[in-house]
Amino acid sequence: MTQIKRALISVTDKSGIVEFTQKLSSFGVEILSTGGTAAQLRKSGLKVKDVSEYTGFPEMMDGRLKTLHPKIHGGLLALRDNPEHMKAVKEHGIDLIDMVVINLYRFEETVAKEGCTLEHAVENIDIGGPTMLRAAAKNYRFVSVVTDPADYTVILEEMAKTKGKISEETNFRLAVKVFQTTARYDGAISNYLGALTPEGGKKEFPETFTAQFSLAQSLRYGENPHQKAAFYRENDPTLAAISNAKQLQGKELSYNNIMDSDAAWLAVSDFQIPAAVIIKHANPCGAATSGGSLSDAYKKALATDPVSAFGGIVAFNRPVDKATAEELAKIFLEVILAPAFDVDARAILESKKNVRLLEIPTAKGKFTFGFDFRRVAGGLLLQERDNIPFDIRQAKVVTKRKPTEEEYQALDFAWRMVKHVKSNAIVYTTKDQLVGVGAGQTSRVDSVKIAKMKAVLPTKGCVLGSDAFFPFRDGVDIAAEAGITAIIQPGGSVRDEEAIQAADEHGIAMIFTGVRHFKH
Repeated sequence: MTQIKRALISVTDKSGIVEFTQKLSSFGVEILSTGGTAAQLRKSGLKVKDVSEYTGFPEMMDGRLKTLHPKIHGGLLALRDNPEHMKAVKEHGIDLIDMVVINLYRFEETVAKEGCTLEHAVENIDIGGPTMLRAAAKNYRFVSVVTDPADYTVILEEMAKTKGKISEETNFRLAVKVFQTTARYDGAISNYLGALTPEGGKKEFPETFTAQFSLAQSLRYGENPHQKAAFYRENDPTLAAISNAKQLQGKELSYNNIMDSDAAWLAVSDFQIPAAVIIKHANPCGAATSGGSLSDAYKKALATDPVSAFGGIVAFNRPVDKATAEELAKIFLEVILAPAFDVDARAILESKKNVRLLEIPTAKGKFTFGFDFRRVAGGLLLQERDNIPFDIRQAKVVTKRKPTEEEYQALDFAWRMVKHVKSNAIVYTTKDQLVGVGAGQTSRVDSVKIAKMKAVLPTKGCVLGSDAFFPFRDGVDIAAEAGITAIIQPGGSVRDEEAIQAADEHGIAMIFTGVRHFKH
């Protein structure tokens, strides 16, 4: 165990630093510090020695040069059990530094701000901080390195039990966190600079792409019982996403639970009015909106396909209330997601002990999830997320008949839903309810047929949404047989005129969006 005699403290995040330093001082630890951190500690009555006083070398170049000095790095890197190292320390008047408390400049926050210039971003690239962190972490057998304020309490508790010492086991854990932190930090800088051109322009994608995820939980298994699996989350606590969900009750989430919950949350988040979406095996099997109660939206969503909904995942974009919870409790569900559950709803759902309740933070949540990427053997596919805004009224009317107002509302609902269905995707909807789903077929006409076959509710008077164009008129003909009155699709087929002619023959209104929504 290492006796902590001297600590160097220089932090950007000053939360809890005064209290932590006060405790260190009570163990007789000498404090070295820099700049604003030193000023704050002195203001709190703590005795602090400036790094410049210790090194005998002033800070300069607007603070760019202050800790890059042999007396700092020699004090961090010296192996205490190496006679040659200790001889060099003595000869050059280097004092050993037993603890480093540092967190880095907020580069990621800086470049995320609108209007951030390259010059401003570069000035927020920390040099001395990562260098000291890496030096201390490399020498973890003898040096404690702290980069996360969440570790202050644990460290002080250990020092209280050991009379000011820190174990090598604790130091190793802290060192691992350092290299994880500097890897993320360097990755953010690499991604930012790699997406810029020498002339100051911006590339769509960086030359290299670096991402870091933290282990959230080990899972019982993956998609199948013979596959091991784990869930990792992005290091962004502000995302209104499944990664930051709080589980309120129920069994441990499975791999498939997480996949389906993510699909459900993304789908329901596409609606501004109260909505409910039910997912089964990554595809919607129920969805509805309501201008009234949330329970009404859920009941309509369930009516889409109550058989498939059994054992499904349900997501809401509003807090779940008592009336909705009473309906939810009537069938077996795997997961229920919502921004919140009121007290009465929690009391009702507690009787369903195995159902998993997930609360998604949305109060300050961001719905911008960055790139969408998928692993393939030997590589990574990277793309923007499919969240292009679209005004249904801007779609091109290509048939003789223009959609009615109610059909426009239904087409808007269909267009929001179809992008969440696996391609080839077809949906039948009303203005506020999913009626039929044709998902994942190798021919579009089969998806049209399956949407009709799977429909429990009447399809007559519904509209149809297609994620891509109709390659032949047969899909339109079958839609007419199902009673479809209007169709929304991207257009762009060499046989568009055939599809339009078929629609005109059947009195169907058709609009082209010019936007495709494949989901593989």
